[in-house]
Amino acid sequence: MAREATRRLRQFRTPPRKILSSYDFAAQRLFVKVELAEGARVTPDSGAQNYILNVLRLGEGDPLLLFNGRDGEWRARVSMVSRRAADLVVERRMREQTAAGDLEYAFAPLKQARLDYMVQKAAEMGAARLTPVITRRTQVRKINGDRLRANIIEAAEQCGLLNAPELADALGLESWLEKLPPQRLVIFCDEDAELSNPVEALRRVAAAAGEAVPVSVLIGPEGGFDDVERSLVLRRPHVLRISLGPRILRADTAAVAALALVQAVLGDWRQDLSKAGRMY
Repeated sequence: MAREATRRLRQFRTPPRKILSSYDFAAQRLFVKVELAEGARVTPDSGAQNYILNVLRLGEGDPLLLFNGRDGEWRARVSMVSRRAADLVVERRMREQTAAGDLEYAFAPLKQARLDYMVQKAAEMGAARLTPVITRRTQVRKINGDRLRANIIEAAEQCGLLNAPELADALGLESWLEKLPPQRLVIFCDEDAELSNPVEALRRVAAAAGEAVPVSVLIGPEGGFDDVERSLVLRRPHVLRISLGPRILRADTAAVAALALVQAVLGDWRQDLSKAGRMY
């Protein structure tokens, strides 16, 4: 008994492998579009040149990390080609590329500052695709795609992500529903849902599926969905309608709450914790 207790205690004290806290968040990271390989020479565009030389104030020989969402993460060093321009010489791969999970976040666009926040958090939470969905009560119908992509890339750079989520074109709710594969699970976040325990509902889905489930999380505008829109969503197969607790959440807060629930029960949080053997 004593030996078994000692073994379990040592197992508990052993730090899990590849935990996120071992990652060096002080390292400067840059998303690039070009292919990455040992010995490659990358010429940053004008915006990245300004960021490297004037914001980060890097100079000859300084290191930074590069990723493109395809080839993993690579260490590179600055090679000055003039006083105001630099190339990046790729040295070696630091992390292998991981596949993005099949998690879509579909949202009704908000006013700019809160929309910026929302897409950043969705990227950090592991959404692989972000889709603006226009509903009857949507506040903002014109979307600055370049600004949203810049926010997505910034979040990926700062949070150690290897994938920068795709930003899809805006669609009306009906068009978005029509384009979804019929087998895809839609987590329909609706403040009028009768289901009071979303965690238990998601666990039932996870138990039935056994493996990772392709998921789209749908969150509407402030003011919610109207009755016609609710009926439209609920006519679709494989829809799980949930509330997000006893309080009404603003749409940007609801994004974080919903994605955290889905990742913990259905997504890659569950897989990563299982592989690492973490105990709580």
